[in-house]
Amino acid sequence: MAHYIDGFVVPVPKRKKKAYLSMARKFARVWREYGALEVRECWADDVKKGKVTSFPQAVKLKPGEAVVFSWIVFKNKAARDRINKKVMTDKRLVDLMDPKKNPYPFDGKRMFWGGFKTILEA
Repeated sequence: MAHYIDGFVVPVPKRKKKAYLSMARKFARVWREYGALEVRECWADDVKKGKVTSFPQAVKLKPGEAVVFSWIVFKNKAARDRINKKVMTDKRLVDLMDPKKNPYPFDGKRMFWGGFKTILEA
């Protein structure tokens, strides 16, 4: 069965890993509560700068930062749209999404994301 994936890549200062993980856990809990099938947060381990393109180049990685590659699995795009609407308006997360009240532990201007239809699940 094909699923729908929201994926994102973000640079995170290594010294803020704990704060990022704390925030990610809160979001993951809410995503799962509303019906997301899976949430993954992956800290770069073997990610090198490429000659033409790479994860570090894509986020303009600075010294002292690591790349985080994450994805959320949904049953389908309709479920993703419904669930994300609920997550983005959930009272438990509203303050976390306001950088004036809660500065992000990453540079959101260098984050990129998108929605994907799976074409192979093995």
